[in-house]
Parts: sequence; structure tokens; C-alpha cells
Amino acid sequence: MAEYKDREHYIPVRRHDLVQLLCTDRGLDRSAADQFRQLSELLSATFHFEYHQLLEELKNEYAPFDPDETTKPIGKLTAQERGQKLARLFERFAWLMERANFKRLDRQEIVEATKAVSDWGLNMDVDFSNFESFDVYARGDTVGTRYRRRWWNWFRLESVQLAVYKRIVLIVKLKPSKRVPAGVDTDTVFLKVFKDIPKIDMEMLLPGARYRMPGGARLKLGGSFFSGILWIGYSIGEQLLGAVAELSASLFWGPLLAVFGYGYRQYYGYQSTKNIFSLRLTQSLYYQNLGNNQGVLFHLLDEAEEQECREALLAYYCLWRFAGDTGWKMADLDDYVEMELERLAHIKVDFEIDDAMAKLDRLNLVTRNGDRYAAVPIDKALERLDYAWDNYFRYNKEAAV
Repeated sequence: MAEYKDREHYIPVRRHDLVQLLCTDRGLDRSAADQFRQLSELLSATFHFEYHQLLEELKNEYAPFDPDETTKPIGKLTAQERGQKLARLFERFAWLMERANFKRLDRQEIVEATKAVSDWGLNMDVDFSNFESFDVYARGDTVGTRYRRRWWNWFRLESVQLAVYKRIVLIVKLKPSKRVPAGVDTDTVFLKVFKDIPKIDMEMLLPGARYRMPGGARLKLGGSFFSGILWIGYSIGEQLLGAVAELSASLFWGPLLAVFGYGYRQYYGYQSTKNIFSLRLTQSLYYQNLGNNQGVLFHLLDEAEEQECREALLAYYCLWRFAGDTGWKMADLDDYVEMELERLAHIKVDFEIDDAMAKLDRLNLVTRNGDRYAAVPIDKALERLDYAWDNYFRYNKEAAV
């Protein structure tokens, strides 16, 4: 069972497309393909039902912290109860991220990201003391392509390769702070999901971050400010000498108005520069934001459900088609699934064999002999899934009467 540091567990193929690939593979007749499609539908329905229950649990945990809540809560939680519920929310959210094959970024990775900026991002100053609790999760560690034009290259279009995360998810609970706008409720928890974020621009996503004005812009404003101050100082000195000589108080108004006018001009220039960078930040994230708050739960639960189904289908298919009655060890199955994915879909993943086999075992779709696993015949597998589906609710009308 090979382990790869440069591969992820995430399987980037839709369930429908994966089933099509497997059903049109070599040596599989129409009857067997139809049975496998039925197995896929039953597995999908099973995981959908189970994840619906998980969604309800997560919605209940998130409800006291949802900034977009429109319903009225019944009863009020004590501070201790809120603390316990907050801890459970972060714990359950971490479990969901694991199911969707995200990895939690450690604090050092996030801190390192704040030290640099790409040509498409903004360098932000992050105060981590603003966060009561927060976690950042990422998936799709890859290399992306961006395009830029620079004056010293005669504004020709050039491509740049940089490290990106295909998906980034944040869960954040803020503290009251000067950096948090007055209208933001710090008793809530914010959930965000973004796509295609350069690693070194990750700090742009953190609430309460302030942008660091680039050196060129600071130099421009600073140079203009100091040169202006020198000019006004010279002018005031010159006019003061003239005023003293002529003893005319009216001559003081010119320098005074010049000071106020220049001060306003510098303030307006600073605000305009600040607005330009704020607009750039807004535009950068507008097209990369995939969801907020409760919508993030729906998005991620759907992804986790899909991942569970893909893993179970691949493990069962390879055992059913190729392992025979004697079955395979988990390490052999793991390697074979990875080879099949590379052969059929041209993708390289680190298949999560332990998780896949745990699902098949729980659903009684495999048999075990020592350290070897074999697939239950597909007609039996369909019967077992159908039986489990029929018995999710054990309401008996006769017994109730």
C-alpha cells in the first residue's frame, strides 16, 4: 500500500461520470453494468439519507451562531452552554472537513502566507488576537497559472505559475475589536468557502485584516507630503517676513488657507488610494467566493456525501471485478484502485482505503477471511442495500394500534 506525499485523498470525478467509466470498461457485459448502476443508485440514496441526518445535526449546532438566522430562538443559552455548543460546532465541522477530504492548515502555514503577496493579491496585516476561534481548511494543493502585463516588458501578456489551493474553507469566531466593524455581531460564527486562492494571498480571506499599502504607493504619498510641507513652510516663512514688514494681519490668511487646503488634498489622496485597494480586494474575492454561512454547510455536506459514495463504489467495483472469491488484502486493493483511476480517468490520488473498507463493511457488502476481503456477489449486495433502505424507519402500523 503506497503512500504519497504529493497526492490527496480527494477523487475529482463526479459519481455519475465515474459510474459511466466503470460500466463501459473492458469485459463488463450489459447485465452486469445495469446491476452496478443500480448498486450506485442505492449507495447514493443510502449516503444521502445518512448525510441528511448529519445536516440536521450541524444546522442545530450552528443555529445559535448563524449571522443570517431569520427564525426566533426558543429560550436563551447561558454563557457556559454557548461555550459548549461552540466547541461541539468546531469539532463537528472538523469531522465534516475530514469526510470531504480537506486538510486543516496549521497556524504556521497561515502566518507564512501573511509575509508575502502575489501580483493579484493584497498584502494584509492580520492580528490573530482578533479571533476567539478559527480554523482554515484547504484542498487541491496545485499549481495555477495567472497572467499579467508589466511596463518594462512593453505590456506584453506573460504567464506566471504559482502555488494555489483549489478550495479554502474558513470557520471564524471573532472577538470585539477595533478592527471589527461596529455592525458585525461577534457572537456569531462565520463560514466561508473560496476557490483558486494563491497560497501567499490567503490572508486576504481573514476578517479584520488591514491592507499594507505597497511601498510604491507609500513612497508616492510620503514624497508628495514632505515636498509639499517644505514648499508651504518656505511660502509661509516668506509671507510672514512680508507681513511683519508691512504689519498687515490680512496677509496671514493666505498661508493659513494654503495649510488647510494642502492638508485636505493629502487626506483626500490617501482616502482615494485606500478606496482603490479596497475595491481591488472586493473584486479579487467576488469571483472566488463560493458560499457563506449556512450555505457552506450544504455545499460541504454535498461534497462529503459524494466523496463517501465514490470511495465505496471504487472499492466494491475492484473487489467485485478483479479480486475473485479469495479476495485481496487492503494494501493490494488500495494499489489497484489507484492504478484503475490513473488508467481510466488519468488522475493520481492517494486512495483512502481504510475509510472505504469501513463503509463497505458497515453496509455488509464485503466478506472477510483473515486479512483478505472479497465482495459480496452483486445481486446479494443489491438485496442487502434494499433491505437496509426499507428498514431505516421501523414504524409498524399494526403494533401502533
